[in-house]
Amino acid sequence: MSQTAEGIPVSQTGGPTKQLPRFSIRETRKSTIIAFLAWTVAVYDFILFGTLLPRVKEDFGWSSSHALLISTFVSIGTAIVVLGVGPLVDRLGRRKGMMITVGGTALSSAATAASGGAFSLVAAKSIGGMGLSEQAVNATYLNEIYAVSESDAVRKHRGFIYSFVQTGWPLGALLAAGFVALMGSIVGPDDWRIVFLVATLPALIIAFVCARLKESPQFDLQDRIRRLRKAGKPDEARVLAEEYGIEHSESSSLARIFHGANRRNTIVLSLAWMVNWFGIQTFSVLGTTVLEDGKGFSGNFTLLLVVFANVVGIFGYLFHGWAGDRFGRRNAIVGGWMVGGILFALMLLGPSSAAFVLPTYMFGLFFLLGPYSAMNFFMAECYTTDCRATGATFIGAMSQPGAIIGGFLLTAMVSANVGFGTAAFWVGALGTFASGLVMLFAKKVAITAG
Repeated sequence: MSQTAEGIPVSQTGGPTKQLPRFSIRETRKSTIIAFLAWTVAVYDFILFGTLLPRVKEDFGWSSSHALLISTFVSIGTAIVVLGVGPLVDRLGRRKGMMITVGGTALSSAATAASGGAFSLVAAKSIGGMGLSEQAVNATYLNEIYAVSESDAVRKHRGFIYSFVQTGWPLGALLAAGFVALMGSIVGPDDWRIVFLVATLPALIIAFVCARLKESPQFDLQDRIRRLRKAGKPDEARVLAEEYGIEHSESSSLARIFHGANRRNTIVLSLAWMVNWFGIQTFSVLGTTVLEDGKGFSGNFTLLLVVFANVVGIFGYLFHGWAGDRFGRRNAIVGGWMVGGILFALMLLGPSSAAFVLPTYMFGLFFLLGPYSAMNFFMAECYTTDCRATGATFIGAMSQPGAIIGGFLLTAMVSANVGFGTAAFWVGALGTFASGLVMLFAKKVAITAG
């Protein structure tokens, strides 16, 4: 299918006669930086829960299996929230979507600090689904503005540039681990509520900063077309769409992602994301628990391992962003996840010495997390503007069924006295490897450089 420079299919009735306005280099740079900060803050809050789960467990007097069950219920609530974000962003816009998702992160942190038990904790962390969906929103937004950037380099290397934004995941995890260690030395390791309360401030600041973003030209155009249709001017809406060579459907955005050519990638990418989250839930969200209960390391040493591992993970995003531009995003994802699964298996089955666990865990995260820089951009490229945020967030929401299933499997195996290390192997390591195999069935998306 032929496409315009904006990455949107050309109308079947003829080529476009108008072009969308270009995004200046300054605006492109500013948007990239703000998106990076927003994603870092969102991850910081999301990972903070997993990092502090051993301390929360001790405070409430929960067993390891009960703590895992609570984590699973959090995933259920998160999934419900994430599914509602995409259609909202396709309706309200990318800029408002960024503000809403980061604002939800601040609300989640504050509510978690005030939680008084399992129910209120699950409700508070479920709100964090807004923060988790931030990556799909920023992928949607940056995909659109990179396509119309004045910079030829940005349009040609958009995947690599976007990978810098995705380094917010390991950096957010790194900051969470470091902040927990710092606050533990100041207020004590059991005062986890203060840690969450302090985390509210950066999220609030970034939410206000997101208001400075400029809306993408693609969404502005789709919004104009939608308003014309709503005003009873379908012919004017059709002419406007043809002038810019875009498709615009009156179908709901959710229906669009399962229509025609979109259906295959929606299903395959959702399944791959879901299965890969067996690994994310095991080795990233519950990484401290794996290292403590599965490999026998102390709490302080575990935090140190997580810090080093996430430093290496940052380079994983950059590598896979570059590899996606060079060899194709699907190929970069497949190779990364399969290698990551093998490395985690070696870590769990091998000796419990730091000299062995540190490199295998570090490079396991390198190949587990890194492909998401290619994955998120690949998702955004699969859809047209009118359903892009819905498609990206729908696929991203499948992380939570993956976390739920993975969480239940881990809980069941630990409750059956299988051992956390063994459970992590069967659920996390094999799940990571299998997700790479699933991605082989994804349909490649040909996007012109601009």
